[in-house]
Amino acid sequence: MRVIDIATLLAGPLIATHLGDFGADVIKVEHPSGDALRHTGFRKDGVPLWWKVGGRNKRSITLDIKRGPDVLKKLVKDADVLIESFRPGTLEKWGVGWEELSAINPRLIMVRVTGFGQTGPYRNRPGFGTLAEAMSGFAHITGEPQASPTLPPFGLADGVAAQYGAFATMFALYERDAKGSGKGQFIDLAIYEPLFALLGYQPTLYDQLGIVQGRTGNRSQNNAPRNTYKTRDGRWVALSASTPSIADRVLRLAGGDAFAADPRFATAAGRVAAIDEIDRVVGGWIAARDLTEVIRIFEEYEGAIAPVYDIAQIFEDPQYAERSDIIAVNDTELGSIKMQNVFPRLSRTPGKVRHTGPRVGEHNEEVYRELGLDADQIALLHEGNII
Repeated sequence: MRVIDIATLLAGPLIATHLGDFGADVIKVEHPSGDALRHTGFRKDGVPLWWKVGGRNKRSITLDIKRGPDVLKKLVKDADVLIESFRPGTLEKWGVGWEELSAINPRLIMVRVTGFGQTGPYRNRPGFGTLAEAMSGFAHITGEPQASPTLPPFGLADGVAAQYGAFATMFALYERDAKGSGKGQFIDLAIYEPLFALLGYQPTLYDQLGIVQGRTGNRSQNNAPRNTYKTRDGRWVALSASTPSIADRVLRLAGGDAFAADPRFATAAGRVAAIDEIDRVVGGWIAARDLTEVIRIFEEYEGAIAPVYDIAQIFEDPQYAERSDIIAVNDTELGSIKMQNVFPRLSRTPGKVRHTGPRVGEHNEEVYRELGLDADQIALLHEGNII
């Protein structure tokens, strides 16, 4: 599978990363000044660290698409997938919109990633993950009840949209190839919609009962106990008793048999109504013990609990180590660097990080030669500042 990635921050390129992780030949088309991810986040010795992860398993070439649309057409001619994230109408203005590219390659799958989609009154607005996190309804229900709405400290909406985009791309390829239509299509991916889709039954709840979900902090409006609690040695744990059997075991452990047998706690709704009392008992039990003891006893009782980790603690955890969730990859600029492995794991055709994010235009010669351009033609593109 050949994928042409002309997208920028962050959802579009992540779709290409997912596909590349599972073996696709991803050609990352960067503006000659370099992709925006190269200029984002922390650096070591001048080398952008985020790019090393986001650009992994991609071949980098440079191209000013606006000045060199014919070069993009050459790239697309034999490609399976093109991923773009320009505002609606931009590629059409440059002569490389869906109609032009699908005429060149009728089998092309074109993933069009924007903040608000190709249609609707907001289609021309600039859109980023933060806006999607706000408008999807996510921020409104995240945070403490009397505090401001809370935004995630990472690209949540972009990451969710990228998963949806990869999912949709594979179904489009399946329809084209396995189902035998032989035809490509374009995918209209608005970043706010996948996160909105993950918010559960909120639309139905509002439609049928007029209920607008608010912020509940770490508590749940559906079950209890569900919260974070501090241990005696100053660590935090997260607990979720989302099934009746687990709730019963946790209440017996923390409060004893008589407490757990209280008829108020027989249903999830009853436990939610008594959440202050339950949190006081469960939180008090946890606060009287160190983290290792809390985890050990909960495991014995088959209660659902986990420590709240920072990244340093993740590096030390045996579960992460046993499953090789963090791997070391050799990098030509930084030597050995560590990053997340490829998820999920396929039993027969697992993904693999073949290399980290390359230098800007590292594969220009290689890829443009594959397109049939000779040295003189490549030199002309350089001289014209097209690549």
